Amino acid sequence: MDWTKDDWFYQADVFDFTGPAVSSTPGLHADPGLEDNWWSDLKNALAGIATAPGTKITLRPTWIDQVFPTYLGIPAPANIERVTGHGDLQWSNLTADPLMILDWERWGLVPVGYDPAVLWVSSLLVPAVADRIRAEFSDILDTPAGRIGQLVALAEMLQAVDRGYYPQLAPHLADQARELTGVTPPQGPALGLVR
Repeated sequence: MDWTKDDWFYQADVFDFTGPAVSSTPGLHADPGLEDNWWSDLKNALAGIATAPGTKITLRPTWIDQVFPTYLGIPAPANIERVTGHGDLQWSNLTADPLMILDWERWGLVPVGYDPAVLWVSSLLVPAVADRIRAEFSDILDTPAGRIGQLVALAEMLQAVDRGYYPQLAPHLADQARELTGVTPPQGPALGLVR
């Protein structure tokens, strides 16, 4: 429902009518068995979102400048290409049948490849799904700009692990970061990473 009063615009969304999310948690712990058309719909939706005009920057450059050396052991890139994106594309923000994308509070200009990369890092405990994401979005993720999007998603998730979230993902995130950068991520107290 949308309404305007005085100079203010209001919008209310009722999520109970959307159906259940693919997962009750951001991360995936089992293959949800999504059909090919779901993946196609997701790819089309993200491509459409990317063409929308964005006005705010999600993931500020100062934050990126801090997390790259802290969690990846490399300097932050000087230039980051951005597109409009969801900004929090993980499994508890997606429905299965039909596909719906929920929770738009972080939408804005995100690094190219960031949305599929967030979904990918949220899936590393289920290799078949993580591999499917890499295959479906290879045209974006396998570009120099998409590589930066992946690194931003990895740094963000490594920061979350360092804060006590998703500890089971730590070794998987470190392996992926090492594969993309050639550098072992710095060992943080909660990361449990070894050099």
